[in-house]
Order: sequence, then structure tokens, then C-alpha cells
Amino acid sequence: MKKYNFNAGPSMLPREVIENTAKQCLDFNGSGLSLMEISHRAKDFQPVVDEAVALIKELLQIPDGYSVLFLGGGASLEFCMVPYNFLAHKAAYLNTGTWAKKAIKEAKLFGEVVEVASSAEANYTYIPKDWTCPTDVDYLHITTNNTIYGTEMRKDLDVPVRLIADMSSDIFSRPVDVAKYDCIYAGAQKNLSMAGVTLVIVKDDALGKPDRKIPTMLDYRTHVEKGSMFNTPPVVPIYCALENLRWIKKNGGVEAMDQRARERAEILYAEIDRNKLFRGTVKEEDRSVMNICFVMNDEYADLEKPFLEYATGKGMVGIKGHRSVGGFRASCYNAQTIEGVNALVACMKEFEAQH
Repeated sequence: MKKYNFNAGPSMLPREVIENTAKQCLDFNGSGLSLMEISHRAKDFQPVVDEAVALIKELLQIPDGYSVLFLGGGASLEFCMVPYNFLAHKAAYLNTGTWAKKAIKEAKLFGEVVEVASSAEANYTYIPKDWTCPTDVDYLHITTNNTIYGTEMRKDLDVPVRLIADMSSDIFSRPVDVAKYDCIYAGAQKNLSMAGVTLVIVKDDALGKPDRKIPTMLDYRTHVEKGSMFNTPPVVPIYCALENLRWIKKNGGVEAMDQRARERAEILYAEIDRNKLFRGTVKEEDRSVMNICFVMNDEYADLEKPFLEYATGKGMVGIKGHRSVGGFRASCYNAQTIEGVNALVACMKEFEAQH
């Protein structure tokens, strides 16, 4: 039976990316050594980093004056590194979910934090609108896609201050005007690579502003100066990222990824809205195209577990919703196929017919 991977992360990767990375894990570039055991300073590995950085700059059209870094620690470490490096006096945060809330918690350790708006009172089922961004802050931090709740900001904001964004779950799924941001960061295990590496895009002249000493490993300037090679980077995840970047370029770039994402989401949301058993969980205008969340209609709540068992039996993997919201979540990152979405829709239709 064919499996369809809807996990929220670590998530589905294109099959050729997995296979090509696996080959290099057996014999890297004909060296007779595994990618897993070579030095990050080996002459054959620096070209991997160089090509990956070049592809990121090309695909996102990153202007001059920005550095691309491969770091460890995931987005959770960036919640700390961002204010350490950018918060001099006061920062503004938009609270759109669990990860934004965690970022706010860390930022409060370094200075004053203004929460410009929040949708917590409605369990984060919408993106706040009509809020005002203070002009006296060092930056505004946003989380562009909220994996747990299924909301997404799919356009770059126009605000009077510099932006910093957690794009962990929608990076490379759409064009981004990088020039609007001082920093973009993303845990790679959703749209870029396997788990183990974090992508950071940082504006060079925005660094060094706060008057504080920063531990060496937590200072972005350390990694900019050393080209992500200050200490041993996660070699295999970086190579996997390179293969995925090649795949994105070969398949039309971020513009094509955007179109694919919208097509997948349109198919699945149409079935959620049509099917008598299910309903979406967020406001329609804020629906994520990456993490599509839905629940049973109230009168069919007792069918939640049977549907999960039915869909799992049909090869749907990872569609159980996050424990904090329940229901179902179909994560449709770049590697997800129309075939996979149609298979899930078929499950929903078949289950409806049975009940």
C-alpha cells in the first residue's frame, strides 16, 4: 500500500532528494568515504555550502548586503538569538500561535516587548488585523505560518520598521521580498531539508547594534565571518538542503512552489467545505496552504477516531491534529503531490458515504 506523508515536521521530502542524499551517505563524490564521516573542512564539502548559499540567494532573489547561514539549534534557539543580536531597547511581536508565544517569552529576557496584537482569545484561529506597529521599536517579529493552528501570512507586511520573521514552515513556498527584513530564519525540517540545520538570512549592517556582550556562538557575526564554519556544521542536513534546492529550481522555483501550494490547498479546502462530516478551523481568509487543519462537525464528533483509523488504513500518514487543538492536520509542504491530496480527499468522500 502506498503511503502519503502529511507529517507537520520532520516532513515529506522529494524522493529524488532522499535517494541522492542517501547515495552520498554511502560514498561522497567518489571519495570512498561517507558524507556522514567527512570533515566539514574537506575540499569537497565547501562547494556544497557555496552552491547551497548561491541557490538560496537566487531562488529568493536576496539583495546584496545579506549573509546566508547554516546553524544548529532549530528555530527555538533563534527565539533567543534574535533578541540577543537585535533588541537594543524595545521590540514588537505579533502573537499568532504557540511558536510566536515562545519567541515572545525569550525576547522578554533582553528588553521591553510590545505585543502589537494577538488572536489567543480565539485559540489563534485568525491572523490579527487592523493593528498598529510602533515606530520606536528595533524590529517587528512575525511568524508567517502557524503549523499548529493552520493560519498563514502569505504576503510580506508593509510596516514602518524592519521585520524579522520565523518562516520555518513556509520558506521557499512563495516569493519573498527579503529587502524588507533584517532577519529571516527557518528550521529546515519542513520545506528545505531533513532535521538538524537552521537557515538564517541576515542583513549584515543590522548586526552589532545592541550595546551588550554576546556569547561567541550566539553572535550572528561569528557565523557571518566564518561562513557557517566556526564550528562543525550539520554536514548531512546541509547536503540534503542542497539537493532540495536543486529540486526546487528544477521544478520552477518559488513561483512554481507557490502555484502548487495553492492548487493543493484549493482541492483539500473545497472538500472540507463540501463534506458534511468536516469543517475548517480558521477564518477562510487566513487559511494556511501549508498546514490544512480541520475537525469533525459537532454532530459527528464521535467519528474522529474512526476516521483517523480509516484514513491511516488507507495510507494517510501524520494527519492527526496537534494535541493542543485535536482534529486533523494535513501538512502540504513543497514535496507534497496533488496525488497525495486527492488520495486524502477520496478517503474523506468514502468515509462520508459510509456514515
